[in-house]
Amino acid sequence: MALVRLLVLSVLHVSLIGCQHAQSSHQVSSPHHPEGEQSPLGVDNLSFPWSRLRLPRYIIPLHYRLLLHPNLTGLSFNGSVQIQIDVQNNTNWVVLHSKSLQIFSATILDQNLTHLSDQVAINAELLLIQLLSSGQKYSLYIEFGAELSEGFYGFYKSTYRTSTGGIRTLASTHFEPTSARMAFPCFDEPTFKANFSVRIRRSPEYISLSNMPVKTVEVSAGLLEDQFAPSVKMSTYLVAFVICDFKSVTATTSSGVQVSIYAAPEKWRQTHYALEVAVKMLDFYEEYFNIRYPLPKQDLIAIPDFQSGAMENWGLTTYRETSLLFDPLTSSVSDKLWVTMVIGHELAHQWFGNMVTMDWWNDIWLNEGFARYMEYISVEATYPDLKVEEYLLYTCFAAIGHDSLNSSRPISSPADNPTQIKEMFDTVSYDKGACVLHMLRHFLTDEVFQSGIVRYLRKFSYRNARNQDLWDSLVNTCSEEDFISGKHCYSSDQATKNYLFAGEHLDLTAMMNTWTLQKGIPLITVTRKGSRLILRQDRFLRTVLPSDPLCFLWHIPLTYKTDASSTIHRHLMTTHTDSIHIGEEVTWVKVNADMTGYYVVHYEDGGWDGMAKLLRENHTALSYKDRTHLIHNAFQLVTAGHLPINKALDLIGYLRLETHTVPLLQGLGYLESFYQMIEKRNEHDMYILRFFRAVIDQQTWSDSGSVSERRLRSEVLSLACHLNDPPCVEQARHNFKEWLQSNGTLNLPTDVAETVYSVGAQDDHGWASLLHTYNVSLSEAQKNKILYALTCSRDTNKLQRLLELGLEGKVIRLQDLSGLIQMVARNPRGHHLAWNFVKKNWDLLVQLFFESIKEHASRLRATQLVLDNLQKNVRWIQRNLETLRSWLTEQMK
Repeated sequence: MALVRLLVLSVLHVSLIGCQHAQSSHQVSSPHHPEGEQSPLGVDNLSFPWSRLRLPRYIIPLHYRLLLHPNLTGLSFNGSVQIQIDVQNNTNWVVLHSKSLQIFSATILDQNLTHLSDQVAINAELLLIQLLSSGQKYSLYIEFGAELSEGFYGFYKSTYRTSTGGIRTLASTHFEPTSARMAFPCFDEPTFKANFSVRIRRSPEYISLSNMPVKTVEVSAGLLEDQFAPSVKMSTYLVAFVICDFKSVTATTSSGVQVSIYAAPEKWRQTHYALEVAVKMLDFYEEYFNIRYPLPKQDLIAIPDFQSGAMENWGLTTYRETSLLFDPLTSSVSDKLWVTMVIGHELAHQWFGNMVTMDWWNDIWLNEGFARYMEYISVEATYPDLKVEEYLLYTCFAAIGHDSLNSSRPISSPADNPTQIKEMFDTVSYDKGACVLHMLRHFLTDEVFQSGIVRYLRKFSYRNARNQDLWDSLVNTCSEEDFISGKHCYSSDQATKNYLFAGEHLDLTAMMNTWTLQKGIPLITVTRKGSRLILRQDRFLRTVLPSDPLCFLWHIPLTYKTDASSTIHRHLMTTHTDSIHIGEEVTWVKVNADMTGYYVVHYEDGGWDGMAKLLRENHTALSYKDRTHLIHNAFQLVTAGHLPINKALDLIGYLRLETHTVPLLQGLGYLESFYQMIEKRNEHDMYILRFFRAVIDQQTWSDSGSVSERRLRSEVLSLACHLNDPPCVEQARHNFKEWLQSNGTLNLPTDVAETVYSVGAQDDHGWASLLHTYNVSLSEAQKNKILYALTCSRDTNKLQRLLELGLEGKVIRLQDLSGLIQMVARNPRGHHLAWNFVKKNWDLLVQLFFESIKEHASRLRATQLVLDNLQKNVRWIQRNLETLRSWLTEQMK
């Protein structure tokens, strides 16, 4: 198995050393062995008896007793683990996972903890011990050690800088999906759920955290041992521990759960908002899922070095600092929303993913799609003023962008090795999963959907589940035995008859398989024929090649509105072509009402002209979601070659009348992207400034107004200054000068700070001052804004310096390097620079971030994604550039 070590325990013979190991199971060797140090086991020439990628099913771990002693000075750790196992078949060996660990000893113990054998032999990554018998319980006792990992996975080191310049070290874990094996030998697959009893030894200047509450005992002078309570039954990837010197704030939920937020001591004041959110979220989820949170505590901790956004370890969720900390003086309203949504996501996982876990990584969307969707449900319920529902549209737009490339994949895809497993954590699992669930919720109704997922969580608590289990729970099917015994559910042979929709009985499994087992997104082409709508479904591809398969069929829950009534009409389309009677009196029809469905709509035979006319004459006849959906679909169809660009541009002509933030930003985003294409060709055009003049002039340089108004202000002023709008640039320069003269004591309005920094970064003194502030700031929110501003410089030498600082990893952390490269690439002066940097440092970048693409299949997938996007962009230019130039010229007259 690539990237993993397998430990195999098999029969040899008895030795007294085994007794010594068993008796010393509560001791750990020092991380730095003195003379006579314990050495790793030797090497022998033995063949490996297991060739499959998945572990055998007949050896079940029941309980891990794990003892760790990390050394934060030597950056290493030693440990021991005693794993109680249930052997269900006769076998002469056990296979489990280990990676990058030195194994010092391995012993088999019987149920009385008496040694059976400890003579071991290692051949490369193999460890062999004693015969086991069916129906018996045994314990594996293994002593091991390793260096703390240098990356972001396994048991790894992290550092932070204090305000006085000191460097402090901590150790943290990130095990999902296949890295628990880097911290201790284990059965590192999600179905092997077990209980975990963790003990960590440390010096008094640190604290340690794990999944459960702790009591501390003194082992010896200057050495403490934190003994954590046994965990609930859970998968290895959810185990977590952190050793640090952080400070915390604590509160209690209405049901008595203790919630604590941990951060570096000087960032303690930035933890209070997260505490408020976490308490509210846990209260909400306990009510929504109608299941109590099963642990007595929930810790949330901000880790300085963290590659992903956050991780849902049960009872100890870990976060990037930007995903947990909120500084009222430097964090914008968008930062606030991000923190709220990420906490909502990770706490949803405490039920979806932790309590009920996907059976295998091919269905990771059951974890991530649900958690992504629950972000919106939870934040809308707990913080309605944040208007989170506006963001769901963008989530689905992102999913469509990925899913309309031929390099996409089905939601449920094969994932047989660590490389393929890591690939599953993508837009398809998260965003498409959430959007398909949104469609399903609106199709089944809120009440049916909620009761179905509660049934799913209750039935599979502390177990694993598959797609089919979710569909059965949503339609309330059960086994024949449950049905006969009087359970309130349908027998399995009645599953297709238990939900009446549009006069037909629904087979939910057949419907949802079309969304989860095949890739892509449907294109619904709509044609009006008198009193009927003629419908056709095809696969929507933004770049169609002759070899692309196009014969796809979905079961699509269509919705539509007309001007004849306020009713949202529904229709289930299960064939390639269909028709709907709408009546002669209907003037207009909008398909996919409020974009609750995951499909693109194309109006043929003058249909788009009718939509443009409706928007010009009475745009409020449609909801803001419908208006935004029309804008998005029109420009997606342009990219795919189904609609001339002038039709899409005519459609957004109404935006001069638009007052809602979401459609305004959607149209503005497309115009900005067109400008960037032209700008890179040194063809500047001020049409956008004229088009949005009234909106720009309405903005104030403050943090006043609603969340939507503040988001609009941030986006509009950022674009105006980027386009060198004189009033905007002048105001930004004035604000930046005042900020510089205050020596950092003046706090800029958070929603426009990034724009002010970006203008200030255009001269040498401003750029140098910003880089200094970046280096000393304790606010990750402020640092993010400054880093973006620094990448806006027109000086290529400065851009090159930023890239080098990112690669060095001291001033700019390695976790931020990939984002830095993207920001430099977005700068017209920097896109060639970024590409040359990536080519020059390719091997190192692969080592740092993209380990998975070393494998052939993953390289092909990554390459195909890049090629798809390149082909899409090239064809867009070929099709639309001249038309765009002509249209802009006409508009400027």
